[in-house]
Amino acid sequence: MTACVEFDRVAKRFGNLEVFQDVSVSCPEGATTAIVGASGSGKSTLLQLVNAVLQPDAGTVRVFGEPVPDRDVEKFRRGIGYAVQGAGLFPHLSAFENVTLVARLEGWELAARRERFAELLAEMELPADVAERLPRELSGGQQQRIGLCRALMLRPQLLLLDEPFSAVDPITRVEIYERFLEVKVSQGVSSLLVTHDLREARKLAEYLVILHDGYVQQQGATSDVLSSPANDYVRTLVESQLS
Repeated sequence: MTACVEFDRVAKRFGNLEVFQDVSVSCPEGATTAIVGASGSGKSTLLQLVNAVLQPDAGTVRVFGEPVPDRDVEKFRRGIGYAVQGAGLFPHLSAFENVTLVARLEGWELAARRERFAELLAEMELPADVAERLPRELSGGQQQRIGLCRALMLRPQLLLLDEPFSAVDPITRVEIYERFLEVKVSQGVSSLLVTHDLREARKLAEYLVILHDGYVQQQGATSDVLSSPANDYVRTLVESQLS
């Protein structure tokens, strides 16, 4: 299995708080890996280690076989898309300006930005007239789709998703799931999805990692983990959310 992201015996603490220790995970390339755990289990911290926002206290994080750098990280981060809960759009910028901001900073010509923006709107099934709207003029579902467009703007190989769908209503969430699944294939992107929702993981992810108490409780193909829990914690989690 070729990995898009590898955590090799990774540990991280904040002061006296040990978030996790000895985490080893290999996330398959071309697939979505869901990282599932309760609040405080370290899910988002793992994403921040991938994106070089944080550095591990021990162990190594690799992205497509290369260690995550600890300096001059801006260029590295431009190759990774990031989408968060609530979309995180700049309130004073239009949808077009939000999506294309980093491309403008990268020196893309206006015509190229407009072409890529139009392509992403079509992929997300958004109307062209959202381009000039401010975030407050968009529905919650539209904001989240614009957030995904922004994450995909630079054609990243890797997409990091930090509970990006949890702030929208259930009906809208299902619609966004369908858009994401199609876009993932058309854009050829590998993804790491942080979520507390096993139903979401089952819907979107081919690979599943369960975190608890600073350790990986189980990892593997999503169907295998859900059908054959490795311990009582995973079994209880599966039964409470999926039964």
